[in-house]
Amino acid sequence: MHELSIALGIVRIAEDESRKARANRVTAIELEIGTMAGIEMAALDFAWPVAVKDTVLEHAARQIDLVPARARCLECATEYAIAHSFDACPECRSYFKDIFQGKELRVKALQIE
Repeated sequence: MHELSIALGIVRIAEDESRKARANRVTAIELEIGTMAGIEMAALDFAWPVAVKDTVLEHAARQIDLVPARARCLECATEYAIAHSFDACPECRSYFKDIFQGKELRVKALQIE
């Protein structure tokens, strides 16, 4: 379950940023996670309480913004939504594409005290 290591990485970022701001705790955290980031949301939800226990995030409200995957066809330049990395272009049926959105995993915002 790599979601636990992801959650621990998020905790590390929150602790570093709150230390820089000389804050005692984080009251809210906003995450951006792409639908093709390879993260199982149920597993992240399961790992989260263990990862944040006794940290600045322990009592923080968590908001997750899911970013839908989008690609640009390298043959005809059509931009389109994708659900799987092997989806073909809806215009020319090419499989050659640039996935430019949907692989994000970032801490978008922290609310600190």
